[in-house]
Amino acid sequence: MEEIRVKFTESEAFHTFIYAGDIKLMWFLMILMILDIITGLSKAVKNKSLWSRKSMFGFARKMLIFCIIVLANIIDQILGLNSGLLMITIFYYIANEGLSIVENCAEMGVLVPKEIAEKLQVIKSDKGSTVKQEIKEEFTTKHNKEQDIN
Repeated sequence: MEEIRVKFTESEAFHTFIYAGDIKLMWFLMILMILDIITGLSKAVKNKSLWSRKSMFGFARKMLIFCIIVLANIIDQILGLNSGLLMITIFYYIANEGLSIVENCAEMGVLVPKEIAEKLQVIKSDKGSTVKQEIKEEFTTKHNKEQDIN
């Protein structure tokens, strides 16, 4: 008897509902996510600001990115866009992860081209401070409430 093996990633259900694009792009995105996590942890260790709860939020956000990719694929399949929406979504997250890696490296003192460093300063001043403030407020508010109870 001949044995037939089918991988889940080669099945019709996977291609229709989970992911119908080029699987190499997903692998590339996963590699960039791992590099971003490594550089982020390295930056936190260097700055002595390693915070497990903040790290867990970051990991959860990375997992939610895959949920958004699956959703983009389903919408793409329903609207018959031939993977257009899916590819735009994946390329957006690839660019986002790449930017985050460069930003982490720049903050650790790795030499970054002058033009990129200037653009990172503009991005930081626009969005970075508000995100940091929101996270700081959330944790300080909870910490203050816990102190009030005790």
